[in-house]
Parts: sequence; structure tokens; C-alpha cells
Amino acid sequence: MLWIKSLHIIFMVTWFAGLFYLPRLFVYHAMSDDASGIERFKVMERKLYYGIMTPGAVLTILFGLWLWLGYGISGGWLHAKLALVIVLIGYHLYCGRLLADFKYDRNRHSHVYYRWFNEIPVVILIVVVILVVVKPF
Repeated sequence: MLWIKSLHIIFMVTWFAGLFYLPRLFVYHAMSDDASGIERFKVMERKLYYGIMTPGAVLTILFGLWLWLGYGISGGWLHAKLALVIVLIGYHLYCGRLLADFKYDRNRHSHVYYRWFNEIPVVILIVVVILVVVKPF
């Protein structure tokens, strides 16, 4: 079980690295006005989303399911954590939609929007870590 838990944590860190960095790239992309810079951001965003974030998300979820279903981990804290994971999956998918908007030059948001948007996974990470470590219920 410890190997599965370790892999779950490793891929969760990978996923969150992307969840933290992609919206930051969106901030700079929204502020950019030169063609070469815009194209560079498009490449960086695509590689981050498809090369790091999405594999990290899939592997985090797979190893998490293995822990949950294979080892019978349960508790009220787990239900809250799973709800937050569903929110994170929605956030991840919305990032993909924003990525497509930037790809086709139809971004509708300012850099300020993305600065606030970037804080959502931070709050979720704090709550999830507290739920897993403290198990308050």
C-alpha cells in the first residue's frame, strides 16, 4: 500500500504543479501583445496541459482509486476530499477550455481574472491536505 500511496502523492504533486503554473502562464499570455511572445505562450501552455497536467491528473486519480477501492480507505473526510477532487477535475477541464480560447485567439478575460483564478487550487490543496492528515471527521 505504501508504494501506491507514494505514487499517488508523486502524481498529485505533478498535477498541482501544472494547476498552479498554467493559470500563471495565462496571466502573462493575457498581458502579452507581441506575436512571437503569444505563440511561445501557446506552445508552453499546450505542453504543460497535455504533457504534464493531464497525465498527472489521470495517474493521481488512478492511484487514488486503487487506494480507496483496493485498500478500503474510508471516512467522512474521504467524502469531502472526493468532492474537492471532483471540483479539481472541473477546474482542470475548464483550464483546457481556456487553453483552447487562447489557442484560437479568443481570450475574453484580463490578467486580473487569471490572477484570481490561479488561487482556486491553492485553497483546495490546503483543505485536502488538512482533510487527509487531520481527518477531522
